[in-house]
Amino acid sequence: MRKLIPRFLSNSRYCSTGPGGQDALYHLNDWPSDDCPNKPNLAGFRQSFSPGALPPDENSRFKRNRSEGADYHESVLLNEATHYLEPEPGKLFLDATLGGGGHSEQLLSKGAKVIGLDQDPAALSFARARLSHYDDKFGAIQGNFRDFGEILSTIGISGLDGLILDLGISSHQVDDADRGFSFNKPGPLDMRMDPDAEVTAAELINNCPEEELARVFYEYGEERASRRIASAIIERRKDKFFECTTDLAGLVESILPRRGKKHPATRVFQALRIAVNNELRVLEEALAEIPQWLRPGGRLVVISFHSLEDRIVKSYLKRCSKSKIDRPEWPEPRSNPNYCFKLVMQKGLIPSKDEVKTNPRARSARLRVAERLPIEVQP
Repeated sequence: MRKLIPRFLSNSRYCSTGPGGQDALYHLNDWPSDDCPNKPNLAGFRQSFSPGALPPDENSRFKRNRSEGADYHESVLLNEATHYLEPEPGKLFLDATLGGGGHSEQLLSKGAKVIGLDQDPAALSFARARLSHYDDKFGAIQGNFRDFGEILSTIGISGLDGLILDLGISSHQVDDADRGFSFNKPGPLDMRMDPDAEVTAAELINNCPEEELARVFYEYGEERASRRIASAIIERRKDKFFECTTDLAGLVESILPRRGKKHPATRVFQALRIAVNNELRVLEEALAEIPQWLRPGGRLVVISFHSLEDRIVKSYLKRCSKSKIDRPEWPEPRSNPNYCFKLVMQKGLIPSKDEVKTNPRARSARLRVAERLPIEVQP
């Protein structure tokens, strides 16, 4: 569960992050009163952080990545996202999916201020260290982006000049076998973005009835063989529960032939990850709240990585960018109560061939941009 920021002092607020993070404190000070109207004496958002505040396993992993010079994650469509967000000094942005901090770093380098949000404590620790030299303009909070409005209200923020959602899973998460996201590496069937979340992929696989498993694979993975796979899982778990990623991947591979470079278990693993983290519902809830926080002229940039996400984003932006609604049974078009955005581009932007060549995980990405109109919306 997300950690809210308690009120400890009259002029400051602090929050601790994640398991073992009670010494990792965030301190608000020195941000303009325009950004924090509820705290006119606050003039910024600073954090005090040291790797020693992390749990031992996260601390060692964090140090290993830094010492080896490993890339936590290579942000996709980085320059394009920065271009469309139009960062400049004085502007305030929310990076609602902070990850390794690539997008935030680009915005900060242009003089903007950034609040970073992520539910993964390992991602937060890496991003905080990476962006520590921007501590007068950057702050990070652990939380799910579905709760960004509540989080911003808690720290006294009144509005944003831009917001970015990079919906992809980070390379670090995929490559870390202990997280259970990869079908290529043996590890526990976990798949939780937030390690404090209750339900793991193993619990779903070992407890869901056959019909529910088939539905998850079909709806969240668009897997045509969903029923065959679900049936095989039920038969296998009569003898032994699933514990390891390679157990599940091997079962799927025994049912479906490998075609090309794509592993047969790709869609099944995607479906489980979406189900474990409730990703589609989280996205819908976050999108619905964004208009209340973007200032007129502020921009929303969303980078999606599969058709289910992109369909939700595309439908939402289409619904909110039409001033009138027309239906055959109506005598004339009616005003659209959701109208609040202007589409900056009609079609989504995809990565260049050069980017896909250097970063194959970018191949399915699609970027969409909308600009907030000076129109009031119902909360």
